[in-house]
Amino acid sequence: MNKIKYGIAILISVLSFTVSCKKDDDVEIVIVPPRDRGEEAIRAQAEIETFLETHFYNYEEFQADPENFKLKFDTIAGDNASKTPLMNQVTSKEVRDLVDNSVVYKLYYLKVREGGGDEHPHFCDRTTNTYDGRLMNLDLFDSAVVPVKFELVENPPTPGIIRGLQQAIIEFKGAEGDPIINPDGTLTFSNYGIGAVFIPSGLAYFQYPPPNGGLQSYDQVIFSFELFDFEVLDHDGDGIDSYLEDLNENGTLYDDDTDADGVLNYLDTDDDGDGRLTKFEIEIINGVVTFPDRNGNGIPDYLDSSI
Repeated sequence: MNKIKYGIAILISVLSFTVSCKKDDDVEIVIVPPRDRGEEAIRAQAEIETFLETHFYNYEEFQADPENFKLKFDTIAGDNASKTPLMNQVTSKEVRDLVDNSVVYKLYYLKVREGGGDEHPHFCDRTTNTYDGRLMNLDLFDSAVVPVKFELVENPPTPGIIRGLQQAIIEFKGAEGDPIINPDGTLTFSNYGIGAVFIPSGLAYFQYPPPNGGLQSYDQVIFSFELFDFEVLDHDGDGIDSYLEDLNENGTLYDDDTDADGVLNYLDTDDDGDGRLTKFEIEIINGVVTFPDRNGNGIPDYLDSSI
């Protein structure tokens, strides 16, 4: 399941080497810059929309047996010429590029079943799910057929899942009710979320794909998934759920560091750097977190270094 994470920048992926037979045996190293993210976004959308217009999913199998369903895609041709194209069944949302904020993607996702759970996961929670990742030619490059747990948060020091998949999963819910424990210790879930997302390279791996699996730089990818459950996380244990530490509400925790100490708020036990731990500057009453502002200046105590 490692390929679901951002690829690590390997030097060979960054540099293009040109060796010339000079008398002094100098080696000329040419650095190839990444492609323009805005131009790639346009190309990616066109490629994905072409796929959506020419392919369908096995919706008839879902209608016949939703609890034993496995999502599959195929081309609209021959015996399948009358199938409904994915373009008529997907939903889209706008997602901003984290590297170039001027670039906004149209992210298409397929909601086969939203899921019967009570709530959607937040963008930084921990989910329990299966998935498979495919190239646009439907070749498989990654999968987890047994439910696995992974965090949706994007954390620069430790690569997180690709943003396109994260932004799709939060549109679904987990299973309905508690799972059934089978005699062999496995779990059976009911009415869980089922979907897929068609991800442009700028919300996937861009120029740094995983080193194996057949992925190339700037490839668009498809992830299908089943969402069974999720946990709301408080990464630093300060009493504030991590999603509440997204102070500017832009859907990422990358840029929230109140005391500018290099430790992001969701990992910082003293968010304002005043020497008093955050957990002592908030109040939790009947499980609900409140944020006192003792000096009435409009800044909660846990973010106010003067308190």
